[in-house]
Amino acid sequence: MKTKQQVVSDFRRAEIMNAARSVFARKGFARGIMDEIAKEAGIAKGTVYLYFSSKKEIYRAVLDYDMEFLKRATLERIETANGLKRKIKAFALARLENSDAKREFFKIMDTDPGSLSYTRSQYRNWLKEPVLRLAAAIENAFQQGEIRSVPAERTAWAIADMTRGAIQRRLIGQTDTAPAEEAEFLLDFIWAALEKE
Repeated sequence: MKTKQQVVSDFRRAEIMNAARSVFARKGFARGIMDEIAKEAGIAKGTVYLYFSSKKEIYRAVLDYDMEFLKRATLERIETANGLKRKIKAFALARLENSDAKREFFKIMDTDPGSLSYTRSQYRNWLKEPVLRLAAAIENAFQQGEIRSVPAERTAWAIADMTRGAIQRRLIGQTDTAPAEEAEFLLDFIWAALEKE
């Protein structure tokens, strides 16, 4: 059971992170300043520093939180989907919808300096559990005779990479199709490679 102080501290951190997400989305990381984050959160600038030592620390906290949230949401959608086809679509759709919902914030990951970006290993860690869940579904579908034999984990990572590519195209404005339509396109392409001859 959390103490009253822990509840207040968690609430304040969440307020600051939400405010920072909005400021970074509007202004980018470089132009988003601590004063604006404090104002957006409705607190004094000094209070922000009680919880975070720098805006870089806030950015990383927001990114970690959002990626963990995405991981849980993706896992949930994979679990509730029936059959491999629906699980693949659920994986892609969860990620596409999330990128659209947080489009401006996630653009920062692709456009701001490398010191802010997540590393390839961080990205793999965030994706690892959903990808392994997808790999298990791929293996199960093969065992059931639904698809041809493919290396399950490599195939799941390829699906993740294709989804990431679709997300990047969306972030830079190369496509304006709805997430469901984009997920269906990816599914058709992937399924053609998995179908038994």
